[in-house]
Amino acid sequence: MKTNVRKLIATVLVMLAVACFGTLGAFAAGEDDTAAVAETTAVTETDETSAHNASLSIGLIAAALATGLAGIGGGIAVAAGAPAAIAANSENPKTFGKSLIFVALGESIALYGLVISIMILSRLV
Repeated sequence: MKTNVRKLIATVLVMLAVACFGTLGAFAAGEDDTAAVAETTAVTETDETSAHNASLSIGLIAAALATGLAGIGGGIAVAAGAPAAIAANSENPKTFGKSLIFVALGESIALYGLVISIMILSRLV
């Protein structure tokens, strides 16, 4: 029971760290552009730029969360599937192909998250 609670706490802490670093990165990326634009353009143009920076910040947070949460989910899936696959393979070597598929499906979750974050980032530019 204690190990499950520790795993849950570790997962929540990692998710919070990913969200915090994504948020800080998004705000850091948005601050430099806003200051430079505010000095050189009119008030109406800065309103459009700040709206663009807000959507850029939200997009960066979404990309960070997609990658981070998919990585955490893939790690949890592999952590559950790989030991079971090794145990099944040690009992019956004919199950190697099936167990490899289950482990690969768990790993592909992280790749899907990475692809989604790349798609989000490509729409921001």
